[in-house]
Amino acid sequence: MLTITPAAARKIKAVLAGQNMPGGFLRLKVLAGGCSGMRYEFQFTDKRTLGDAVAELYGAKVAVDARTLNFVKGAVVDYKESLMASGFELKNPNASGSCSCGASFSV
Repeated sequence: MLTITPAAARKIKAVLAGQNMPGGFLRLKVLAGGCSGMRYEFQFTDKRTLGDAVAELYGAKVAVDARTLNFVKGAVVDYKESLMASGFELKNPNASGSCSCGASFSV
């Protein structure tokens, strides 16, 4: 399904603790848009939907709906922090191309 790196798990747990959502998770969605045709959306929530697949590693959870799972199966969720930008990053083996900023992709 999905893999969560230790860096991503630390950030997920820190954000959820700050938002007082101890049972929450990071939701990953794939939506139409972006310069390559599809884009990723990340949001923190504690609400599950019917059919969610949930990956849990290092005490952190990432949920995806069935449609999104088709596009991200086998992907790695990571968190990168630099002087220029910080945020979650997806290493997606299903993507055939992406834009230069990595925010959108094509299959």
